[in-house]
Amino acid sequence: MDIKRVTSALLGFPLVVIILTFGNKYIVDIFLAGIAMLAMQEYFNAVQKECNPVRWIGYLSSLFIAIIHIVPQYISSDVIKSILMLSIPIILLISFIQVIITNMKTNFKDIAYTIFGILYITTCISAIALIRGMENGTILVWYIIIAAWGTDTFAYLIGKRYGKHKFSEVSPKKSVEGCIAGTIGAIVLVIIYTIAMNNIYSLEYSYVYIILITLVLSIIGQIGDFAASSIKRYVNVKDYSNLIPGHGGMLDRIDSLMFLAPFAYALFKIL
Repeated sequence: MDIKRVTSALLGFPLVVIILTFGNKYIVDIFLAGIAMLAMQEYFNAVQKECNPVRWIGYLSSLFIAIIHIVPQYISSDVIKSILMLSIPIILLISFIQVIITNMKTNFKDIAYTIFGILYITTCISAIALIRGMENGTILVWYIIIAAWGTDTFAYLIGKRYGKHKFSEVSPKKSVEGCIAGTIGAIVLVIIYTIAMNNIYSLEYSYVYIILITLVLSIIGQIGDFAASSIKRYVNVKDYSNLIPGHGGMLDRIDSLMFLAPFAYALFKIL
């Protein structure tokens, strides 16, 4: 067993529990903005071998997560939707202004990598903040954490012990056995969690829906893990950083969680 990996989890997980469970939505937004900033820095450091990312635009986009729930309630939902719809065009506008004023010292490749980082990191982490701000958000947010980290944990434990068939060259250490075990393990954990929440808070969450949602999110989360690995292989880095001993960087730790979060938000809104 990787002692560094276990120690980091034991030290870091209680902090996540305290903030996501007891912090109000503004504190959670600030916390997630900080995580997004760290993840964005790691991403930019990784891709700087290929381009010169426009860091200030990426960092500024991450900071906006901190004010997601500060929008006054008297502003109509149509205005908010219009602002959200314009967010990416505004980033494109600012990016090309950067190209113009630097006389193409910042070029198309630089802004392409930058905008991808914003879509990949800021947009996905924003979904976690939106889930936490929903009705029963303190309960719902743990569904995505269990789906992501439950899958990662079982896939790692079972795959390391019984994995014999490689899943993909994108991440050679991952096995078919581990991926399947990860999804099954996450579903079992979610069922236990749902039983507890339904009994403690007198909720009536459907076990069928919860199992189906977890199945979908677990698979998407694993694709997110492979997506992060594909970027690392492309830029030839092992980990995004050594911020978390035994786990790598912030982006290494949350790659599956942030990838599945937008899909979870959409499913929660629908169901």
